[in-house]
Amino acid sequence: MLQRILLLLVVIALLCSILPPALAQDDAKPTIAILRYGGTTLTALAEKGILDMFEAYGMVNAEERAILDEAEDLQGERINVIYSDADFDIPTANIMVEDALDRGADTLLTLSTPVSQIAANITRQMDDPPAIIFAIVTAPYFAGIADAPCIKDSHIAGTQTNIPYDEFVPLLKVQDPDMKVVGTIVNLAEPNSVFGAERISKLAGELGVRVEVAPVVAVADLSLATASLISKGVEAIALPASYTTSIGLDAIVSTAEEHGGIPVFSIVAEHVYRGATVGADFYSLYREGVIAARMLIGHLNGDIDISRLSVNLKPGFTVAINLDAAAEAGVEIADELLAKADWTIRDGASTEGVTPDLPEVGTELPEMTLDERRAADLAFLAALECTPEMIAEQQAELDAADS
Repeated sequence: MLQRILLLLVVIALLCSILPPALAQDDAKPTIAILRYGGTTLTALAEKGILDMFEAYGMVNAEERAILDEAEDLQGERINVIYSDADFDIPTANIMVEDALDRGADTLLTLSTPVSQIAANITRQMDDPPAIIFAIVTAPYFAGIADAPCIKDSHIAGTQTNIPYDEFVPLLKVQDPDMKVVGTIVNLAEPNSVFGAERISKLAGELGVRVEVAPVVAVADLSLATASLISKGVEAIALPASYTTSIGLDAIVSTAEEHGGIPVFSIVAEHVYRGATVGADFYSLYREGVIAARMLIGHLNGDIDISRLSVNLKPGFTVAINLDAAAEAGVEIADELLAKADWTIRDGASTEGVTPDLPEVGTELPEMTLDERRAADLAFLAALECTPEMIAEQQAELDAADS
């Protein structure tokens, strides 16, 4: 009996000596939560940039990449990934963020303004919050995700999708120099929608164009909202960045066509594939995913301190025109506007090799060695470092605005 007990103790001791290192190795493997508000072609562009970077750095192999391409969770050799989608529902987005935290995510990679806003608000209450790196966020300061590029919570970093309203709105006058009244649709529950409607109203007013605003609560309201704008004599409809109008774009386009062929201008370029007459957008969302991945990889490798990173902001603008939709609505596209188009749709086909699934030009990483890529990425991140002078200047501007 004594020999059996001693043998059992030896076995237990051996197991204890083996298991802790294995568990420690598993614990050391980072868990990244990719959290999106909903699956769209815009999200797909950013996600492709993120996953291309993961693969280029050897964080995932080809088999693991295939799993992530299906938006599924991954228990990988080098990283674990939690993949979650809120299906465009705010309560679900709150639960999704809480679930990722409960599952021990080390980093939250938040795609969209609503999810980034929720993640920022929840983690601010934590003593030791995980890092948040955001992308596809159009108005981080308006939404309270950060106060200024260098004035933010120390666990938050990200890249701002700079929606170019100042270049988008003038296209209305390029199409019709005599345009006097434009309609827009806003969902007051979406910060990006409110921000965009305000920008459209301000910029159009500066061009001598009156803007009629139709508020909506849900997708079901869009047909009635569009018809009400047309009844007020709008000559075009200009849509801000909004999940509601994006989901229900078909209703807006069909109602506009039924009531006299009113052209629909959208701040989302890929909307031309769904019937919008003109789409003008930030370029490029694929690049935004690459930048978010640069921050994430630099953070995981200990190369950067995200508390010292400025929120990235890079300009970019692209114009797309659906000539088929214009013809269907009886709208003749002005030559000057057509000359501004980076790509068009005619007879159902697009120029420049752009596809509905990846509606951008250039959605691949440049060919280079890993050492070259790492050097380029670290140089990019170094250029984003906040200096004491930058922080002081931005804080002074915030203080002046408050006073």
